[in-house]
Amino acid sequence: MRKGEATRERLMDIAETAILAKGFAATSIEEIIAEAQITKSGFFYHFKDKNELARALLKRYVAREDALFDKLFAKAADLHDDPLHIFLISLKLLADMMADLPNAHPGCLIASYCYHERLFDAEVKELNRQAVLKWRHRFAEAFETISKHYPPRDAVSTDALADMVSNTVEGAIIMSKALNEPKVLAEQILLLRSYVKLLFQPLPA
Repeated sequence: MRKGEATRERLMDIAETAILAKGFAATSIEEIIAEAQITKSGFFYHFKDKNELARALLKRYVAREDALFDKLFAKAADLHDDPLHIFLISLKLLADMMADLPNAHPGCLIASYCYHERLFDAEVKELNRQAVLKWRHRFAEAFETISKHYPPRDAVSTDALADMVSNTVEGAIIMSKALNEPKVLAEQILLLRSYVKLLFQPLPA
């Protein structure tokens, strides 16, 4: 990585940590450049304003989340070829990963942006919306495939189920931080896994 790219990544790392800790409004350019030990002109060389920084952070965050879920589902698919079991294994892998974090989950950038959406321009808001829709599409597609093999016991919308995955994870992140109980996140993911299993797995003959 070239020096300019490394500096840009460093600025983004500092900004993301601060935003997740205290919000976008409370994170100033001054504190970012102070920690990065660069000048304000150095910051503006990489980002023309805070909205451009917000866009870059969001795009990077979404790319990392996509890569994480791609890896989890690919690993699960290597272990089993049944769509329901692939999804259940993926949730178990995710729960194990969250349980192994040395500290509580730092938070979700997408959720943080929602809380402070008045601070962002239309492009950032649309990027955030598209990120959430991308999660919905990913999980809904998986549930649609599962439904073809295992009709659900209740009439449910695959989009609503997909949103439930995101809501469970996001809500558990908030609960774990509020209670200072990191284990809550993994526990909630495993409860979600149990629900999915009960919803789709056929009853014993």
